[in-house]
Amino acid sequence: MFILKRQDVEISSVQHPKRDQQIPILQYQGQTFRLISVFSASQEEEAKAFWRDLTDNRGKACVLLEEPERYSVWGKVRLEQLGVDPDAHADSDETTPHFIQACLLLLQAMYIDIEDLLGARQVGLFQKEIAAVFQQGRFPQTESPAAINQLLTIDPLASLQIPSWQEHHLNVLLRELHRIGKEHFGNATFTERVMDALEDMPAKDRMQFLGWMKQSPNGKDWL
Repeated sequence: MFILKRQDVEISSVQHPKRDQQIPILQYQGQTFRLISVFSASQEEEAKAFWRDLTDNRGKACVLLEEPERYSVWGKVRLEQLGVDPDAHADSDETTPHFIQACLLLLQAMYIDIEDLLGARQVGLFQKEIAAVFQQGRFPQTESPAAINQLLTIDPLASLQIPSWQEHHLNVLLRELHRIGKEHFGNATFTERVMDALEDMPAKDRMQFLGWMKQSPNGKDWL
């Protein structure tokens, strides 16, 4: 639909009706949009390609917001649906706990792979890169080094402390993990090794996640 500047829009948040978290909301000319994905300032082309794919190929009503420090893509939604039941909306940004668990398994597998194959220096760099991804994407529950270390080390299938990430966070994580993996290994052959971590999941949960990956904008890089 549109490429907008920060001064063109009003950004606020509404309380999620089921969770203790805020939902980012963008308003433009009486229309309401919900955050789908975030890109860094250096990823202008990726942001525009993602936005065009949603609007031109998938028929979604989306806007691209251009800010000095980042780009973000927002999908149109009716405000009353957010207040009553966001899960009922076709473009809902909600996700399920085992999707978050699956992404954490991929994150941890990448961490272990880099440590085992490339050594301590590279894994230290990976930790810094992931921390930057979490900060840029405004991931909940990643505010401290201790919190990030917990995500990298504690079994997400056994832990009761699954972070309250939304679908756009998972899309950002898949995209950035793939980019970082290619930078460290020089190619994309790491994906098969990392994806093997999903074998630890219950079969039903794993198949649902793989189905979601096939439909997600960044999942195809892994499959």
